[in-house]
Amino acid sequence: MTTATPHTSAGTPGTEAPTRAPHRWQFLRAGGVDQVVFRNGEDIAHIAELDQKLWVVLACPTRGIDFDARTLDLIDTDGDGRVRPPEVIAACQWACERLRSADVLLAGGGTLSLQDLDDTRAPGADLAKEGRRILDLLGKKDTHTLTLADISDRGEWLAAMRFNGDGVVTPATATDDALRAIIEEAMRTHGSTPDRHEHTPGLDRARAEAFMADVHAMRDWYARGDEDALLPLGARTLAAAEAVRAVAAKIDDFFARCRVAAYDVQAVVALNPSPEAYDALAGHTLDASVQPVAELPLAPVTPHRALPLGGASLNPAWAEAMATFARDAVAPLLGARDTLDEDGWQSLRRQLAPCDAWIAARPANALAGLSRERIDALFATGDALLALIAEDEAAEHHNRLLTDLEKLLRLQRDLHVLLHNFVSFKAFYRREGAIFQAGTLYLDGRSCELTVQVQDAARHAALAGLAKTCLAYCDCTRQGQKMSIVAAFTAGDVDFLFVGRNGVFYDRQGRDWDATITRLIENPTSVAQAFFAPYKKFVRLIEEQVAKRAAASEAGSQTALQSLAGRVATADRPADASTAAKAPARPGPVLPSGSRIDVGTVAAIGVALGSISAVLVGIFGKFIDLGQWIPVALVGIVIAISGPSMLIAWLKLRQRSLGPILDASGWAINGRMKVNVRLGGMLSQTAHVPPGARRIAPDPYRQRPGLAGALAAVTCVVGAVLLLAWRMDWLDHRLPPRLQHDPAAASAPGA
Repeated sequence: MTTATPHTSAGTPGTEAPTRAPHRWQFLRAGGVDQVVFRNGEDIAHIAELDQKLWVVLACPTRGIDFDARTLDLIDTDGDGRVRPPEVIAACQWACERLRSADVLLAGGGTLSLQDLDDTRAPGADLAKEGRRILDLLGKKDTHTLTLADISDRGEWLAAMRFNGDGVVTPATATDDALRAIIEEAMRTHGSTPDRHEHTPGLDRARAEAFMADVHAMRDWYARGDEDALLPLGARTLAAAEAVRAVAAKIDDFFARCRVAAYDVQAVVALNPSPEAYDALAGHTLDASVQPVAELPLAPVTPHRALPLGGASLNPAWAEAMATFARDAVAPLLGARDTLDEDGWQSLRRQLAPCDAWIAARPANALAGLSRERIDALFATGDALLALIAEDEAAEHHNRLLTDLEKLLRLQRDLHVLLHNFVSFKAFYRREGAIFQAGTLYLDGRSCELTVQVQDAARHAALAGLAKTCLAYCDCTRQGQKMSIVAAFTAGDVDFLFVGRNGVFYDRQGRDWDATITRLIENPTSVAQAFFAPYKKFVRLIEEQVAKRAAASEAGSQTALQSLAGRVATADRPADASTAAKAPARPGPVLPSGSRIDVGTVAAIGVALGSISAVLVGIFGKFIDLGQWIPVALVGIVIAISGPSMLIAWLKLRQRSLGPILDASGWAINGRMKVNVRLGGMLSQTAHVPPGARRIAPDPYRQRPGLAGALAAVTCVVGAVLLLAWRMDWLDHRLPPRLQHDPAAASAPGA
């Protein structure tokens, strides 16, 4: 539970300021629960002081309810798709901090005057300035009123501007070619991120700073190469070093082989390619640059031989690399020559060693292949790139204020609606349309207003069945769209509710959907319905039994007719004398169907009927003996039949609640939201002719009562009355002595 922190002010040491008086609330009783009343803005400002045990709801989903999803997303700060009391309290306090009076939050409408903002504090003052700027941009310099429509489209408008505040710049953001080129180069080497407007690829600060760090590293590396010791050939030193690095391993291999040959002449044959190696090459189409040829020594190995830099004795796979080596490294450093001995090779390596070390220290980043001129150009434009990103980021302040203005306007429009559907259920019990009500279902001659959208009917029914309410799950379809709802039938009978029945569902936007019942949870809707329920079940049972007996009798008749037809067909053929003589005589009379009557069966049936008649006569006699207590006995019989059903219905109606229905839909209902008979009668309304209307003609197709049935009913009633009057001695003075019920009159002379 969130409680207010007592406020104390600075004063004389050792003394404490008096504790602030608690806020005084007002409640009303609805649905068996005390519900807070929001009278003014002070109630909203002190919402944190209201004991959360008195809140009707503790959590609700942000989707599947009739409430603006954008507003719920702004309140749902943790983004988990559910709104809880701390988030509602935070939204109320956030809005109150920016308004002069919280009474504005109860007005609704999504309209806010700049004078309503509290400009004495920074949050309200910043919003007031931003609101004035927006109105000026919209050309409304003479007005001081902001509407949600003024703000809702400003986000797209700002996002489409050159600087939209997302900190991402695109090539189109740049105003000159150099800046555009550096953005494109950075996107190529360090990736891109989508811009807020149309998701165009762009460059953010993190990628730009990483790119410029690589530019600085390459520029510093080039700067270290300006020393004379590192570049003996000046700008051509890099080309010479690269040419040496390309052939260094192969040249070292050649001179090492020559040294081994000088050590032992017998090794010359082994150090040169063998005939078998050439035989393997001869079996294929040769290309001078293929790998097997490149693996051969640079030249034939002999003791103390110099390396030819060109000519026929040089390995053809290395001819081009050796020509580059001779032109870029040997000629500038050692002079032009046709061969290179080992001493010259080592001298060349010593002169280029500092440059090799410098090359080895080159940064291993995405810009390593760029020239010094290109690196210098990128370095010169780097500050402009970061300044461009900073200018775009500066616009984010306006975006943030714009979002705050949108949030405040949405809270001004929707917060009081949320409070009346979260903290209290005023909207539901006053039938103003609660946010959980999906619409109205018309089916079976009535309208059902208590409808809730569901995602999984099977899971929902497992918990919603505890609501003790008659629930009908329906699949609704409209123009290819589909959704599922559950409707509560809280009035009328449920005799003609069954799976597969169709109706029409109107959502909160007024759109009509085809609705079909897919699942039904039966529960009583009234005590009167429960009174007739046993008799209806008894009649249905009799109808089912009669239908079964009729079907069985029809099947037996069909079988008997088929048997008779078969015997008639065989009777036309002459019977065999021997067969006729052997056929045994069948005792008993023959029925038209050809079957025989068993005398024992008939006797048993007669005995059974006699016993049943005796029991019925005995019961009727005992009933007549009750005399004046016969009406009480009739009432007792009715109570014995309908009483249990009515008692169960009464208990269930007292337990009928809205909580399980909403809990199954993802809500967290804090109290027992009862749906009594009176409220249920308003939530499910049956069809009635409107007041003032009249029927101009009788129904020509109404069911006419049969004369025989009416006479039988009248005879039974008259007979029962006469029997009761005779049994109570009410007719003794009008009857002959032998018919009088008085025993003394019956024993008189001449009786």
